[in-house]
Amino acid sequence: MVEFDCGIVAMKIEDIDEVLAIEALSFAIPWSREAFTMEVCTNRCARYLVAKGTRVLGYVGMWIIMDEGHITNLAVHPDYRGNKIGEVLLKALIKSASSIGITQMTLEVRESNKTAQNLYIKLGFEVSGIRKKYYSNNQEDALIMWNRNINATLGIQKSFS
Repeated sequence: MVEFDCGIVAMKIEDIDEVLAIEALSFAIPWSREAFTMEVCTNRCARYLVAKGTRVLGYVGMWIIMDEGHITNLAVHPDYRGNKIGEVLLKALIKSASSIGITQMTLEVRESNKTAQNLYIKLGFEVSGIRKKYYSNNQEDALIMWNRNINATLGIQKSFS
């Protein structure tokens, strides 16, 4: 594991070029510049974070739907994988979600992506279903994963009076 300085901050329009580079290195079907620009600039129901040092090392995003967060994407630059950046980003997103009243989160993950699945399981997500032939490039199934109590993941105790 390599030591480095980075902070987790809200994604800004000036981060998109570096995010697109990571997206292209990480996904068979990458999102477009227009998609990220819309998410960051106009979608009031979206939250995106970046791990940033001298450059963007990774990013994560979600859509807010009532009391749920739908994780849209999570990626770390290949040069920085294995340094827990994905875990730090996901924990920061879960904390951000909790702070605005979200109580549960969901995502889809490729059935073959065991590394990502292990991270999600570590942070309280469980498989709850399958989307058959979800990925258009190779017809791979997606696992639907849910964390039904993100406050428990964060160790937050809710008190009821």
